[in-house]
Amino acid sequence: MKQRDIIDNTCLILIKQGYTVKSLARSCFDLLARQGSKIILIKAVEDAKSLKKEVMDEMLKVAEYLSGVPLIIAEKAGFPLERNVVYSKYRIYTMNMDTFVNGLMNRMPYIKSSKAGATVQLSGEMLRKKREELGYSLNDLASRIGVSRNMIQKYESGNSEITIQKAVRMTDQLGKGVFRRIDIFSKQRHTLLYPHRRGDMSRTTGHVDRRHISDISKKYFTLGFKADETKRAPFDIIARKKDRLILTGVGDKVNPHARKVSELLDADNLMIYKKKRPKDLPSMKKKEFLEIEKAKELVKFLKEF
Repeated sequence: MKQRDIIDNTCLILIKQGYTVKSLARSCFDLLARQGSKIILIKAVEDAKSLKKEVMDEMLKVAEYLSGVPLIIAEKAGFPLERNVVYSKYRIYTMNMDTFVNGLMNRMPYIKSSKAGATVQLSGEMLRKKREELGYSLNDLASRIGVSRNMIQKYESGNSEITIQKAVRMTDQLGKGVFRRIDIFSKQRHTLLYPHRRGDMSRTTGHVDRRHISDISKKYFTLGFKADETKRAPFDIIARKKDRLILTGVGDKVNPHARKVSELLDADNLMIYKKKRPKDLPSMKKKEFLEIEKAKELVKFLKEF
């Protein structure tokens, strides 16, 4: 399946599931989808091996600002992607179309594949309950699975990942109920993978290296916003302060997707123009923006537009 087909099919599936979807061109993500508070950013490609790390890093960054989940849908990653198996590419869950559709239907996969091999996650609590229910001692189960008694104790003390071979033996003895499904739409997982945003650090430590960021981003920091600059998104700067999200364009050329994206996200648009003021879009010159003294002044300007 070609990239355009993957994008079109994914878009159609999301719409059928009640999502509002925006397709984007030349962006770090191809689709932006929303259903209520759930926001998904999708990069759709034929071969995930073709993706560049810097593009995926930016997608992760934007997703965190949006409180969204980044996903990659592909046919292969140098090799065919298996159904109901989740892979990790540049710290983003990667899967084929069938796996994604099953996830939308709340049929989440069990198997995760990484450089270390394929694994399944155990629920320590469910493992202990099932073992006791069946009347197995720690030694009994250890012998049946082919691991030590101490390893069974370790499994029961938390949520451990085990190999497919051990998972098969565990299933034979205890059934599938002892395994945890992988929530491909988990926000927490992706947030933990991208812990350091420049904006966060500026608010907590004050040790941000601001030599390589623009005066506009620095001003956002001064106003109390978290902010980051982008190269492959339909905006040049993304800024957030609590529930206020501002997508800022810089220059005299307005991105054609800017308005639709901001509407989908309930975000504010702002254009920092140089010569020609854009029509029907909150805008000001750089000098005007830099002269703003308090965040509430900016918010008032955006509300009154």
